[in-house]
Amino acid sequence: VTVKKPNYRLGIIHDHRFFRTCNNGWFRLANLAMALSLKPYTNSIRAELNKAFCIQSFPCQNVERHNKPEIEVRDNPELLLPPVTIARSEKERCLVEASVNSVRVSLRIGQMDMLEEELVKMYLRFLMQRAETLDVLRRVPVEGYDISFLITDQHLLAYGRQRLLDFVVAFIEEMDAEISSMKLAVNSRGRAVATEFLRSLAF
Repeated sequence: VTVKKPNYRLGIIHDHRFFRTCNNGWFRLANLAMALSLKPYTNSIRAELNKAFCIQSFPCQNVERHNKPEIEVRDNPELLLPPVTIARSEKERCLVEASVNSVRVSLRIGQMDMLEEELVKMYLRFLMQRAETLDVLRRVPVEGYDISFLITDQHLLAYGRQRLLDFVVAFIEEMDAEISSMKLAVNSRGRAVATEFLRSLAF
């Protein structure tokens, strides 16, 4: 009986194909691993939002012919549901606040160091300054969070539940990938600048 040995060449770090894969597609593999690690977190958010999106048009009880998001007005506590916090870690979490006619979703983006904090701050400030192009984006996030979305029954009718769910989940996944990409770009540019500076000092 001849036993064929399995081919472990792709798993050997000295294999040239492994280095070629690392050079050409390592960032794509890193994004895939990041997406897989986010899957339980985003699945929990999707399930909670799917329940919270059971909203309908509800006129204001204090002002006639007005329809305001009750999660923002907060004049009638009986129309609000208990808030739900979904945490991936101490530095990354999602707050879902639901009411009879609106849902507010607040995100805290994971930030491991000062560079990521600055990148997140600048990137989200850029987005929130253009909130008029995104109907569901709030200009000012909830205190303690980096960015907030306000989804009303009108948004649900205009875009549909599934599209809004996909948007929030895709935003979370792409946000991590975008911050990682910007951090790598800043580090590589800083390394190149430092190399040229030290080279100019060499005699």
